[in-house]
Amino acid sequence: MSNINKVILIGRLGKDPEVRYLENGSAVAKMGLATTESYKDKQGEWQDLTEWHDVIMWRFLAERAEKSLKKGALVYIEGKLKSRKWQKEGEESARKITEVVADTFRLLSKREGAGGYENTFPSQDDEILHAKSNVSRENSSEKPSPTVDKPANPVANDNVSPQEPADDLPF
Repeated sequence: MSNINKVILIGRLGKDPEVRYLENGSAVAKMGLATTESYKDKQGEWQDLTEWHDVIMWRFLAERAEKSLKKGALVYIEGKLKSRKWQKEGEESARKITEVVADTFRLLSKREGAGGYENTFPSQDDEILHAKSNVSRENSSEKPSPTVDKPANPVANDNVSPQEPADDLPF
């Protein structure tokens, strides 16, 4: 049986990513990501529980984070857990930290110039509007315009130039 070390987080950045460059030119970014879950306590009151995660990004991912991520941004991060130990000079005991080493990230909130950082997930109102527009399209009396049959393979068309590829692959 194989092992899996995979982490998926959606949360908000506590501050702008801290990016530094190593002697070999590689970029490394460090950032704190907060995830919050809500629950009802014994008295029926809602409580928030926030967990902070140390996230590390390397090379081009760190450079991309420096350009696009800002404090408060809602971010999807995928990566793996990595633990490391170190000993501070003059201390007897070793320290240990567990970090998320990101493989990829995606900005989920609007960019700063587009009206601040807001949640871009569809709301319940968006779903209602979408459902109403689908119903109105289904009930409309307009008939869809008939489509003209076109050959699926461009080679079947007589107007194909000899320089065009003979296959219909999209890449």
